[in-house]
Amino acid sequence: MHSENPYRERYNLKKYSKANSLLEKHIVLSPSGQQTINFSDSTGVYELNKAMLLADYKLEDYNLPKGYLLPPVPGRLDYLLNLRDFHSGKFNIDKGAELRGLDIGAGANGIYCILGAQHFNWSMLGAESEIAAVKTARENIQLTNELKDKIKIRHQKNKIFFFKNIIQPKEQFDFSVCNPPFHSSKAQAIKGSLKKQSNLGNSADRSNHFLNFEGQANELWCNGGEALFIKRLIKESIGFKSQVKIFSSLVSKVDSLVAIEKQLKKVKANHHIIPMDIGNKKSRIVVWWFESYL
Repeated sequence: MHSENPYRERYNLKKYSKANSLLEKHIVLSPSGQQTINFSDSTGVYELNKAMLLADYKLEDYNLPKGYLLPPVPGRLDYLLNLRDFHSGKFNIDKGAELRGLDIGAGANGIYCILGAQHFNWSMLGAESEIAAVKTARENIQLTNELKDKIKIRHQKNKIFFFKNIIQPKEQFDFSVCNPPFHSSKAQAIKGSLKKQSNLGNSADRSNHFLNFEGQANELWCNGGEALFIKRLIKESIGFKSQVKIFSSLVSKVDSLVAIEKQLKKVKANHHIIPMDIGNKKSRIVVWWFESYL
């Protein structure tokens, strides 16, 4: 994890249980006798991350309907910390600068917008195509007065676009983030979830595959998987290269990089890969930018 990530050490479950009393019944003892939670239980994962948002980011309340992708706070914060460092070094500005960010596919959880606003004091805009998710994200923002002036959620009415209809003609953004659907099909998503369960040391139940992080179909898979999704993102970013300083996306699979870097070369974009290790999971952030902006 990033050196400034506060979740590098063991979670303070006593503090989090105080912030969210529903977490307490999900606390179990590890084989070594230490308190933890069962990370294969989606309800326990949700209550833990809700507790983090309430305790660490001053949210007054937070609610996410069952079935939506749960917001794993530590990993999402790591993405933003790494992106902040890259942005700061690239443009030679202070790490504490108040930036304006755009989250492509904010989802119902709106997690990048919330962390950007509360941890970094950034102004955030979330773009989301599913109207039910837009409604939930907006409702959560309204629950905390401190978020109302920092975060806006816009509905992307045409799902074939990412930036178009979201970025207005005179708007400027310091960066964009994206957490794309990783899988190319439902079958692949199920296979990935079963593998995740195995890594957690649990016997997988095929009738209930998305046990720990849940997720709607559009959050988990799309035609062509993450590689094609990010290629489309790169292609459309060309039209907004004078309005966004740096674009970025999480890349879950190392095998996706070949197609992604080929697309970046094709559009003549500069790019950089930032490695990320969260627990046993290895991923990376692809960052790209156009010299015409600079």
